Amino acid sequence: MGEFELLALLRERLPAAGPRVRLGSGDDAAVTVPGGAVATSVDALVEGVHFRRETASPRQIGRKAIATALSDLAAMGAAPGEAYVWLGAPAGMDEAELLEVGEGLAAVAAATGTTIAGGDLTRAPVLSLAVTVTGHAPNPQDFVTRGGARPGDALVVTGALGGAAAGLALLEDPALAASAIDAATAAALRTRQLDPTPRLAAGRALAAAGATAMIDLSDGLAGDAGHVAAASGALLAIDAEALPLAPGVAAVAAAAARDPLELAAAGGEDYELLTALPLAAVASARAALAALGTPLTAIGKVEEMDDGRPRAELRRRGGEAVPTRGFDQLAPRRPR
Repeated sequence: MGEFELLALLRERLPAAGPRVRLGSGDDAAVTVPGGAVATSVDALVEGVHFRRETASPRQIGRKAIATALSDLAAMGAAPGEAYVWLGAPAGMDEAELLEVGEGLAAVAAATGTTIAGGDLTRAPVLSLAVTVTGHAPNPQDFVTRGGARPGDALVVTGALGGAAAGLALLEDPALAASAIDAATAAALRTRQLDPTPRLAAGRALAAAGATAMIDLSDGLAGDAGHVAAASGALLAIDAEALPLAPGVAAVAAAAARDPLELAAAGGEDYELLTALPLAAVASARAALAALGTPLTAIGKVEEMDDGRPRAELRRRGGEAVPTRGFDQLAPRRPR
């Protein structure tokens, strides 16, 4: 099958275009009429860096590629709009596998109301995807940035932490599952790593509740909280023992002789939302997220800097700082 025939089959699998798209995939460029304000983000997955085809199915790879990009829009409180996908296909990957990747992309797009409006398909040394997404809001000020956290704000986090890192540990050492947890919990943790869910509805609800700053936890709570602190010029004081651990994280950490706080704070790829909220808004935000089936946990507060140095600190109840850092894309590491 040639490039154009494969592209035609991929287009057949895409959901219907949204109302802002006047001309979608199939021409030289897409034409949209967005209105209001537009947020744009790009994310990429590369075989041997972000996933291994031995442990992730083509459908899961496609799903994760678009879900991680959409998570950036969730952190802005944006409504999803359009996605543009570059797919690099390695030699030896057959058409059926590539169509499965496309089906994974299309499934998440349909579930989130995202239009895949265009993209490109080329040969590449390894399977690679780069996804550009656009999100929308009536006005630019409706988007939530990293830079608005204020002293006195509460710090809250959606969902549970450490699940993706624990899932990665299970994928790299399957024997851990047999010694640590039941099969259903192990499967759920692996899914957190291989098939994350962008918190789009939660992001919009938090923005509506008055979020002053927000970020998605792609590189780990420790690193991403540091980004908010730097952008806001503030100290983020996080109660390490208040972090909501995903079921099974503590058991996997114990079996791997690791600290569960390391998995929760430095593992990355949970794609939950860390948010700064005025104290008076926490109760209403928690109620709004409960209606979506998403827990919201208070984990700390924003404080004045005592030395002029923006930073995030994870502290135990006695005040002891937890030394940890977030995930670094350029640090040497084993492939996933």
